[in-house]
Amino acid sequence: MNDGPVSTFQFLGLTFSTANIVSASVVFLLVVALVYFTSRHLAMKPTKGQNFLEWLIDFTNGILKGSIPTKEIGGFGLYGFTLFIFLFLSNELGLFINLSLPNGATIVRSPTSDPITTLTFSLMTLMLAQFAGVSKLGYKTHFGNYMKPFKVWIVISIFEEFTNFLTLGLRIFGVIFSGEMLLGIIWKLAVSHGIATMIVAVPLEMAWQGFSAFLGAIQAFVFVTLSSVYISQKLEVEE
Repeated sequence: MNDGPVSTFQFLGLTFSTANIVSASVVFLLVVALVYFTSRHLAMKPTKGQNFLEWLIDFTNGILKGSIPTKEIGGFGLYGFTLFIFLFLSNELGLFINLSLPNGATIVRSPTSDPITTLTFSLMTLMLAQFAGVSKLGYKTHFGNYMKPFKVWIVISIFEEFTNFLTLGLRIFGVIFSGEMLLGIIWKLAVSHGIATMIVAVPLEMAWQGFSAFLGAIQAFVFVTLSSVYISQKLEVEE
């Protein structure tokens, strides 16, 4: 595991993370490959790949059904499905692939170990929720919900939106980042004093890696669940 600096580059006076771009591109290719190879031979008698894909679709639709009305599920099924796969693979990537340049700068890691990535997903979800609310209720009713039960409540409503944005994104970041940091610390312990520390630390590293993989799956599930909750709240008229 590598805990060195992250590779960046400058463009138009702005600093961009090379690690985020490369890592997200790797995850994107993995998602495309997964969907392609499990759906390229669709048949009435499904193959193992098709069975897995159908199970995954049912699973993500099931998450959405816990919050979003059944008649509205169709409009968000693809988003929930794609979001879950992308986040799951993003969470797991750094546990198995962690690459750095010769200067020590990280180039491939878990994209979700950077708050910029997780907060971007958080913003996407909240913007989709706003769009869904306006589409269903109209501008007046949707934004009128922010002033119920009385007009000055809008201050609390706006603050709530901001805290939802932060908590949704920072929750998954904190879990993934801390997991990778601890793996790095355990690995440094393993190689610090030769075979003696290696014997103790390697089993601990493997155990924590497995636990981190479990946490990555749980965090993808939690993120999609909370996303469906935020979207459902915008589809209802506040009393």
